[in-house]
Amino acid sequence: MWSVGRRRAAGASLLGLLLALLVLGSGAAKTGAGFVTCGSVLKLFNTQHRVRLHSHDIKYGSGSGQQSVTGVEASDDANSYWRIRGDSEGGCPRGSPVRCGQAVRLTHVLTGKNLHTHHFPSPLSNNQEVSAFGEDGEGDDLDLWMVRCSGQHWEREAAVRFQHMGTSVFLSVTGEQYGSPIRGQHEVHGMPSANTHNMWKAMEGIFIKPSVDPSASHDEL
Repeated sequence: MWSVGRRRAAGASLLGLLLALLVLGSGAAKTGAGFVTCGSVLKLFNTQHRVRLHSHDIKYGSGSGQQSVTGVEASDDANSYWRIRGDSEGGCPRGSPVRCGQAVRLTHVLTGKNLHTHHFPSPLSNNQEVSAFGEDGEGDDLDLWMVRCSGQHWEREAAVRFQHMGTSVFLSVTGEQYGSPIRGQHEVHGMPSANTHNMWKAMEGIFIKPSVDPSASHDEL
């Protein structure tokens, strides 16, 4: 059985407040090319299966029993916003461009849980389960993902991969779809190899303007 939570109304209010604060803050942009920066709130789009990374207060009925993570086709679902953060020791100052090879946490805005994986089988494909874990953005070391991209920084127009720091799997979608209570949503899981199923692109969101010149040397970042 799936376990359905009741935090949706409070989460929607939190999302509205966060987006307002970002717009009123040190500088943000909704459109235009550039780099993905620390502190930005965005949606991630799987380029192969054309779904956005999504979570909600519904727990898996098997495996870890943690909050489920899926892919959805809708572009306007507020449950698909994620915030880019550094590891627990910092390393991702607000507005700094995310470097290729950098470890980040992806925090689900409406529930405050981090994108997470571990050695449980996923419900449909028997790959590695991906869940959302923690409270108020604080979880554990299994919340860290390395951004795999070309060049020095994560470019907003480029497709990238997310490789899990603890288990080395790649964040992936291969097309399996759930039934009730999340009918039509796609399974998101971890796969051991890099392929077309694990390419993601930054889409809708609020992007914090870079606080440093991304063309500067690494020593200056």
